[in-house]
Amino acid sequence: MAGQERRKFPRIHDEGLSLKLNAGDFDTITHTMDISVSGIYCKVSREIPLMSRVSLVLMVPGPEKDDKSTKALQLDGVVVREHPVIIDGAVRHYDAAIFFDNLSEKDRAVIENYIARKK
Repeated sequence: MAGQERRKFPRIHDEGLSLKLNAGDFDTITHTMDISVSGIYCKVSREIPLMSRVSLVLMVPGPEKDDKSTKALQLDGVVVREHPVIIDGAVRHYDAAIFFDNLSEKDRAVIENYIARKK
């Protein structure tokens, strides 16, 4: 059906999670735009080819509102979608969708808990 959500896991719009991304010879610090337990959507400053393997450090805040602790999740992923964002005829950045590869149960629980708190 047209317009029906096909995602297996819930996703939230969240631009508040810091993210360090390494794609071979390219390192950058950015932030999420969307997140689910299956992956993230983020902005990067240069093109990363589809199916590239990337290493991520995702900073997830602790569960309590006044909790100053942050969990640094060490994750692996694969770029499954990427496209340039063109403004005034020039590429400003690239939007990239990254699928989490081999997400541990512990890391999955941290992300699921975070998403549940933000809904």
